[in-house]
Amino acid sequence: QVQLVESGGGLVQAGGSLRLSCASSGRTFSILTEGWFRQAPGKEREFVAFISWSGGSTSYADSVKGRFTISRDNAKNTVYLQMNRLKPEDTGVYYCAAGTGWGLSRVYEYNYWGQGTQVTVSS
Repeated sequence: QVQLVESGGGLVQAGGSLRLSCASSGRTFSILTEGWFRQAPGKEREFVAFISWSGGSTSYADSVKGRFTISRDNAKNTVYLQMNRLKPEDTGVYYCAAGTGWGLSRVYEYNYWGQGTQVTVSS
């Protein structure tokens, strides 16, 4: 019903910035929350940030708070993740997710997932 495609990943040095994009299509009227998760090699997928359908509510993991900003442009059906002052520990595959509930921060709460985009931060 909903398709998500991430883009914007790449290789960046510590202290640099990247902006990830998540374009959605399909029956997106059912989506109330979109979020970003990341997964480092050998680790479980972890919550990064979420944003409500209106953009009026956001939340961030403690590890990225103050450095990352999630936003959306509904006219473009796109959610963004601006990542500043990147650290090597930010390295991983970043996934965009969409859910039909409110204020979702756990993997199992999301209904749809993109394929992921690699972010690598070098020292």
